[in-house]
Amino acid sequence: MTLTPGNTGDVTVAPALFAAVGSFSRLLADTAYDANWLRDLLAEQGVEAIIPCNPRRKPLIPHDALAYRQRNLIERMFGRIKDFRRIATRYDKLARNFLSAVLIAAIVIWWIN
Repeated sequence: MTLTPGNTGDVTVAPALFAAVGSFSRLLADTAYDANWLRDLLAEQGVEAIIPCNPRRKPLIPHDALAYRQRNLIERMFGRIKDFRRIATRYDKLARNFLSAVLIAAIVIWWIN
């Protein structure tokens, strides 16, 4: 997990996350990750990019819609974590305190299920 400032786009830290994860064969991401340089980076690594195009992109790049549906698991996980008011409103000023709250929320969710 990488914690970034709220005004930083996720796509900018994607290469650092890829390096931390290791090898993987597919990337399911939303339209915020629709960037040519990211698609090229993934192609160089032999990773299948399942990223829907930004509607303004011409021409549109096709993606596997059936595989993209699996992203709902991740979206639901983030929704569950944001059920914790402290995380949804980001009361903590220090990144380490916010990260601790996210990890505690994840443990509580795991414990309950």
